[in-house]
Amino acid sequence: MARVIIVGMGAMGSVYAALMQDAGHEVHGVCHWPEHVAAIRRGGLRVHGFSGDRTVQLASVATDTQGLPVADLVIIATKAGDVEAAADSARHLVGPRTVVQGIQNGLGSPERIAATLGRERLAVGVVGGFGASCPEPGTVHHNGMEMIRFASYAELPAADLARGSAVWQSAGFRVQMFENVDQMVWEKFIMNVTFSGTSCLTGLTIGEIMQQEAAWSVAQGCAEEAVAVAQAKGITLDVGDPVEHIRALGSRIPDARPSMLLDALAHRPGEVDAINGAVVTEGRTHGVPTPVNDTVSNLVRARERTYSNHGHGA
Repeated sequence: MARVIIVGMGAMGSVYAALMQDAGHEVHGVCHWPEHVAAIRRGGLRVHGFSGDRTVQLASVATDTQGLPVADLVIIATKAGDVEAAADSARHLVGPRTVVQGIQNGLGSPERIAATLGRERLAVGVVGGFGASCPEPGTVHHNGMEMIRFASYAELPAADLARGSAVWQSAGFRVQMFENVDQMVWEKFIMNVTFSGTSCLTGLTIGEIMQQEAAWSVAQGCAEEAVAVAQAKGITLDVGDPVEHIRALGSRIPDARPSMLLDALAHRPGEVDAINGAVVTEGRTHGVPTPVNDTVSNLVRARERTYSNHGHGA
């Protein structure tokens, strides 16, 4: 079995940790939310919902990486804005055979991880049909689990990519490996762009956004702009009609609340710059107008400036 260290054990990272520990791996979790860490130490980590109901004792859980050993697999599961600090804290965890996997929403995170930990050991992961939330410290609700996709960022050998992916498969995750990392990232990215900002601003679930004409018109506008940017960049989206593909995926997790909404409800900054804001940035670079994403991004930023505190983090 593998030694796994998960840096960024919020809702999603906690799901990964619980299922991997339950499968027999040695899992160490790192989380900046002290109450979550204390609750897990006291009573174990409970994950319930789509993947069943289990309470597991991790090998360790702490608020930092001090004292942790070199790992077989390091999963950086923080928010996009925290990846540089997370990667820096993981330097001593990476050995010559360690596989590093970055799993973030949006664009730009793999580049920032590679700048700190190097390109040679890095895989990029995206999750689809997922959803999770922390209703209270030590407990995570798991809404769905469609697929984890991985690709080498640049130079990770195929055998090592497969070795890292095998840990996930052993824990019950469905895994697909890609050769084209840009295609893999953008096929998930268009889903994030569609629902993230719209849900943050309206408070609606994915299913409610698709049901309400006014909300869906904004969400669809975000999606269509992202698809246009992908086309301008020469990125293949092998999903058929992209908007229908997004609706089909959304229909599988209608009750899910995207992480940007959960961040807003907790009064902590979200990932708008890596998601809707990234469409605007890429659109400017490639001459593609993105007025819907520009408006959504600015409204989310305006909302975030009203927060009096930053809540808890992963």
